[in-house]
Amino acid sequence: MNKPRYSALLLSATSAAVLSLALGAGARAADQAKHTVSREIGKDLQAAQAADQKGDYQEALSHLDKANSYAKKTPYDQHTINELARYAYLKTKNYDAAVKPMESLIDDGFTDPGEVKNLIKDLGVIEYQKMNYDKSVQYGERAIKGGFADATTYTLVSQSYYLKGSYRDALKFTRNLVDDQVKRGEMPKETQLEIILNSCIKLNDQQCTTRALEQMVSYYPKPEYWQNLITEMYNTKEAENNDSDMLNIYRLAADVGALKQAHEYADMAQLSLELGFPGEAQRVLEKGFGQNIFTDQHVRERAQRLLTKAKQGAVTDQTSLPKLEKEAASSATGEKDVAVGTAYLSYQKYDEAVMALQQGIMKGGLKNAAEAELMLGIAQLKSGNKDAAVKSFKGVKTDDPVMQRLANLWTVRARGQGGTVASR
Repeated sequence: MNKPRYSALLLSATSAAVLSLALGAGARAADQAKHTVSREIGKDLQAAQAADQKGDYQEALSHLDKANSYAKKTPYDQHTINELARYAYLKTKNYDAAVKPMESLIDDGFTDPGEVKNLIKDLGVIEYQKMNYDKSVQYGERAIKGGFADATTYTLVSQSYYLKGSYRDALKFTRNLVDDQVKRGEMPKETQLEIILNSCIKLNDQQCTTRALEQMVSYYPKPEYWQNLITEMYNTKEAENNDSDMLNIYRLAADVGALKQAHEYADMAQLSLELGFPGEAQRVLEKGFGQNIFTDQHVRERAQRLLTKAKQGAVTDQTSLPKLEKEAASSATGEKDVAVGTAYLSYQKYDEAVMALQQGIMKGGLKNAAEAELMLGIAQLKSGNKDAAVKSFKGVKTDDPVMQRLANLWTVRARGQGGTVASR
């Protein structure tokens, strides 16, 4: 399974405003006129501010250390020291040292409420960078409960839960986040869906993993995500004992780019031949040879034999199609119409396939109505009628769990084509 790819989290801007420090009885600033710094440390604070302004942050910190050594500092003196120190530490990227003055600024009663919010969010980022995930979650949750969290805050909390091993919390938090985004018509971030997926895997919850993978391919239909879903289906007992189901799994794999291994190409071609679709077998094998898939000599020789047989069979099959069409037209049941439609589908004649399959389904009397409905949906999707395809896939009703699952996945596939995916 794919591991989460964590996005880079950037420290938000926290530069302190230039302070107008009061010396003696002067005011600090217009909005804090009643607060003044003590005369004894005013000179050091003024020197620290001047050093900050010219970019000499080490000198500023040296003056602040001296100011901090005064035993008779007032709470407001300490607030001013912390504000200047916070600024200098952040400018020098000394985030470890910045934490203490920032924490003090939050609760000292002098910091503007708006700045307190920024400090809380920034502390969440710093603690995350320090790999102190418990504290990162603490500050993130505080911002969320306070109603001033931003997108970075939510990402921090989600990733922090996962990285500290709280997989249930990571799953619950991130799933709620994604569900809210979907309700608002927004597209979830890939990293968020990966956290959900990997939390499910860590919790060894197969149902959760399957649901997460389906959500992944709904929004980010990458072959590797599809491959995880399809590999799971290859290994089911139902598919192993049903050649038709296995071929249909291969068909989905080929369509989503998850057919990767040489033996998969050869096995799909062999099943196509055995079940009467030589044109499909020929197309799959020619694609494999075109992509130089068959590097192993034994598999290559097998594939070459199958290709020769497929080409011969395709010629005979296409020659017999007009006769089968006439027989289907006079047949009371739809079985032969479905056979014609599926043959046309294998030759990528999608409009003809749709017409024949619809006719067969309408007549009824089918041995496998669910598969006929599935083939109709695929033909409709290939012909560009996504809405009709989704309707057909949803019309598949069967006791065969593999066929039902395939219908659901083709629905996901159809919805994932052509832009934003609808909520499921």
